[in-house]
Amino acid sequence: MPVSMLNGPHGIGDFGECARHFLRSTAKAGFAIWQLLPLNPLGYGNSPYQPYSSFAGDEIYISLDELTKEGLIGEVPHFNAMNHHIDYEGVRQFKEKYLREAFAHFKEDEDYAAFIKRAFWLDDYAKFMTLKKANGNKQWNEWTTFDVDDNEVAYIKFLQFIFDKQWAALKDYAHALHLQVMGDMPIYVGLDSADVYSHKECFLLDQNDKPTAVAGVPPDYFSEDGQLWGNPLYDWDYLKDHGYSFWMERLSWNKDLFDIVRIDHFRAFDTYWKVPAGETTAKNGEWILGPAYDFFDAVFAKFPDLNVVAEDLGDLRKEVLELKDHYHMLGMRIVEYSFGPDEEKHNFVLPAFAIAYTGTHDNAPVNGWYHDLPKNERRRLRKIMSHYPYHGDMANKLVRFTLDSPCVKAIIPMFDLLGLGNEARINTPGTIGEPNWCYKLNTLDAYDRKIHRIHLLLEKSHRI
Repeated sequence: MPVSMLNGPHGIGDFGECARHFLRSTAKAGFAIWQLLPLNPLGYGNSPYQPYSSFAGDEIYISLDELTKEGLIGEVPHFNAMNHHIDYEGVRQFKEKYLREAFAHFKEDEDYAAFIKRAFWLDDYAKFMTLKKANGNKQWNEWTTFDVDDNEVAYIKFLQFIFDKQWAALKDYAHALHLQVMGDMPIYVGLDSADVYSHKECFLLDQNDKPTAVAGVPPDYFSEDGQLWGNPLYDWDYLKDHGYSFWMERLSWNKDLFDIVRIDHFRAFDTYWKVPAGETTAKNGEWILGPAYDFFDAVFAKFPDLNVVAEDLGDLRKEVLELKDHYHMLGMRIVEYSFGPDEEKHNFVLPAFAIAYTGTHDNAPVNGWYHDLPKNERRRLRKIMSHYPYHGDMANKLVRFTLDSPCVKAIIPMFDLLGLGNEARINTPGTIGEPNWCYKLNTLDAYDRKIHRIHLLLEKSHRI
């Protein structure tokens, strides 16, 4: 459940009462984990996987109502609260005037000083965002002005302090309800980011600070042209020579933010798809060996208690799975992918040491996926499901199937718990811009009405 999808009073989900309500209901249902998308500052296309920083948080999630409670601002009227569509630009414009008002009333204290000391990345990020604004939001390798506005730097640091404070309080609230929080850590960072601007040496850039090659994946289930992500690739030789320090800092920060860290596109640690700069599709790339065991030996030597989930989806070579298994990382299995087209009955390929999902943010909700299947495939799936004592629509049946799987954990997206269709799809891989990342709930009433039934399902599947 992404924070953005919550029924926030100001056009997007936030760290206020809407999140606490969701957590109370989730705990009451019997769930043990809240998985969310990256919380970093949204970059190109409002994608959480193209952030302006892999350390900072996006101030769009700051609860204005919590600032009112602190006495930093007055009462704030609702804004697009009942809209299912997130207007990111509108939300940012609406919130900014209140955030700047809060900044004007803010007095630095010991908590602020402690955060400034702890957030080792903050100076770089505040400078980056200040210069980005001064240069008309152009990409950093196109900047011409380098005069830093100290007041704007202070404002950005204030926003990060408030973000950190509200997130910490929300995580503590989740812990009090016996819920763990699983964060999401993209393997790559955005080119237009404080990360690359401040650590150019860690990436494959030319003399003009442009990538010599970019990240993506070859043609697959999602796209016949592959997916051209455009993220700069790491200079793994340089990183290795410097103890993978950039990655150690990323992992250290995320380890403090979350109880569990899912690493997106895990396979790139074994082999990654390298696309020459200037290509318009991801077809003409090549597989390059990643740092693999050398990297993770260093990671777990430094963080022996790091709780990592590896996103190991897709057509993978066996070495990727061997790498994951060597460090006893949980992998992922998508139930939508578990029914091969030639099978009359499911062959129980879901392993025990994995997390089962009906789908992820990159998949259509089950009801939408089922609706879009060819007629013969829908008929075949109904036949498969007839072997199981499940009732209701296909979303209900596959939720039951997922919960009943042998996987050690099962995570169900909110859109499948509510039986929503394609209107609630979070992202379609290989596409940019709306409607990706734009759907939100306008109430949790439907979820609350299902809590008792969900609790019974978890009991029947022996999840609680």
